Amino acid sequence: MSNPGRFLKTIQHPFKFSIYLLLNLPSAFFSGVRVVYADENQCRVKVPFKWFSKNPFKSTYFACLSMAAEMSTGVLALAHIYKRSPAISMLVSNIEGRFLKKATGITIFTCTDGQLIKQTIEEAVKSGEGKTITANTYGKNEAGEMIAEFTVTWSFKVKSA
Repeated sequence: MSNPGRFLKTIQHPFKFSIYLLLNLPSAFFSGVRVVYADENQCRVKVPFKWFSKNPFKSTYFACLSMAAEMSTGVLALAHIYKRSPAISMLVSNIEGRFLKKATGITIFTCTDGQLIKQTIEEAVKSGEGKTITANTYGKNEAGEMIAEFTVTWSFKVKSA
């Protein structure tokens, strides 16, 4: 079994997670993408509107919004495979986004599909076959207005020995 609580505690430690991002996801680090909250069921990730994340149209670049959206689903997946035996591989197999409003401030993406992700991982372990799940995440500005919606399809498979 995995230990999602330990992983989530580490991911929410600002200094440790900043180092992780710098070493593993430098574009997210420099864009200011950060985990705001995470537990086994949901994850919230913010992306600011700042010099490194802006586009020429005075809004947040779509790729930065996509990074935050993907991270809000990926943190949940990572939590459920953390130090798991047998080891599980995960991979984004599809991502779709719909942009509803110009992002001109902080955008927070929220995914609440943690239990569905966990169930999909369990199915992959039990069957020995790859399984996929499409997780939903919604980005809102500080006023609570919907900025973007994303679906991220994750593939999970037991790693071969």
